[in-house]
Amino acid sequence: MSHARDEGGSAIVEFVWLALLMMVPLVYILLAVFDTQRASFATSAAARSAGRAFVTAPDSTSAHARARAAARLAMTDQGIEADPVVVIRCRPDPARCLSPGSVVEAEVKMAVVMPLIPTALGKQAPSISVSASHKAPYGTFREERP
Repeated sequence: MSHARDEGGSAIVEFVWLALLMMVPLVYILLAVFDTQRASFATSAAARSAGRAFVTAPDSTSAHARARAAARLAMTDQGIEADPVVVIRCRPDPARCLSPGSVVEAEVKMAVVMPLIPTALGKQAPSISVSASHKAPYGTFREERP
């Protein structure tokens, strides 16, 4: 006499376990992608703001401080509290950024730390580097600033 085992209701249990096994990694990947995209938007806005702030500064000394402040403000607008690295390059003469005909390139770099990584796995959390650059012309018909 063979006894058939009753399997009523086991399909739903298997579906729930399978859904959990698939959904948890998917949600984590989505969180990482959204954080990286937000940082990408933030660095792009920060580079544009830093370039514009540098070009509109009254002198070269305050221009660097204004560029860093504008980049931080643009990052904060996107909800990122990290302090970005702002690199300013000037062409054609790096010593005279605020001279007629020069072009100021502002580059903003930051690292996006992967979400939900416990510190028990190490002090160095995995991260993705994000950077953006923006070129702002000073203008040919403007007066030279110190």
